Amino acid sequence: MFLLKKLADIIDQINSFVGKAVSWLVVIMVLNVFLVVVLRYVFSIGWVWMQELYVWTHATIFMLGAGYTLLHEGQVRIDLIYRTASARYKALVNIFGSLFFALPLMFLLFSRSVPMVERSFQSLEKSAEAGGLPALYVLKAVIPLFCILFGLQFISLIIRSLEALFNPSNTSPSSQEQQEQSS
Repeated sequence: MFLLKKLADIIDQINSFVGKAVSWLVVIMVLNVFLVVVLRYVFSIGWVWMQELYVWTHATIFMLGAGYTLLHEGQVRIDLIYRTASARYKALVNIFGSLFFALPLMFLLFSRSVPMVERSFQSLEKSAEAGGLPALYVLKAVIPLFCILFGLQFISLIIRSLEALFNPSNTSPSSQEQQEQSS
């Protein structure tokens, strides 16, 4: 179990690093949206590439930040039952949901996106809009990366849930609590 816990810690560190790095894109996106609005409504100037930039930035933040969000339990959840449930029940739900829903979906998305990304790189695909951003293939490459990071975080969730299920008295605080304590 020690090796699995170490694997979960490594996965958590990767998604924590990626999430913190991607958070800086939020600043860029906000500044870009502000600039687009000011240029358009004050100066009647607009460029398609600037509008596409904030859409692409938002997509990147969402996809690469998904693992970080799951790590810190920031996802939207219907908590009618889960919130008040026992730790054992939560662990079972996490394991079942990850194994039978999340991981198969991540595998399907990954396997379907890789050929699309390869074709996009081979053709050096760019925006369909006149004056749009070049290198659409870079944005498309984020899709399989999302599947890997998010899938890995589900594996970490399974490991931590197994630990809570089989060794409830010896479970340490989640990595989120550890990080909050060290901050």
